[in-house]
Amino acid sequence: MALTPDDVVTKQFQHVRFKEGFDPDEVDDFLDEVVVEWRKALAENEELKAKLAEYEAGGAPAAAPAAEAAPEPVPAPVEAPAEPAADGAPPAAASAGIIELAQRLHDEHVAEGKAQRDQLIADAQAQAARIVSDAEVKQREVSERLERERQTLEGRITELRQFESDYRSQLRSYIEGQLRDLESSSTNSGSTPVSAVGQ
Repeated sequence: MALTPDDVVTKQFQHVRFKEGFDPDEVDDFLDEVVVEWRKALAENEELKAKLAEYEAGGAPAAAPAAEAAPEPVPAPVEAPAEPAADGAPPAAASAGIIELAQRLHDEHVAEGKAQRDQLIADAQAQAARIVSDAEVKQREVSERLERERQTLEGRITELRQFESDYRSQLRSYIEGQLRDLESSSTNSGSTPVSAVGQ
């Protein structure tokens, strides 16, 4: 299928997900220039084809009066078709060059886009690996800190239980000692006569 200027004008490209790549307006402007030049080349080509067909048909009206006036200028009409053919070659070559340039630019842009995509993916993977590694290190540090705090708290609880046990035991001994003293003082006061207490 031959590529036409209208194909270039109506060509739609997919937008990339990440805003990396080329400015769409700049690409559109360049493609508009390509289309203008291409249309000029096609118009010149059609004009030259028409002139060539006219010369091949023998209808060279401008050269006919010169041919009647002098028989020597006959080679001029022979050269005339060669000139349009030679003139037709540069526009065709120019359009081919423009198409080749556009294709090369397209290929370069695609290759650059792929390289940028691969770089973005590699950077994202490296960043993800760093984040996971940092998270694992932080998780280990937090776990170790919480384990130390747990051991400290368990040791403190053990100390408090021991203190409670010792305190209860001392308090019981003290209260029992006070009760014994109270009982012994009440027994001593019960055997002493009331008259002796007053003296």
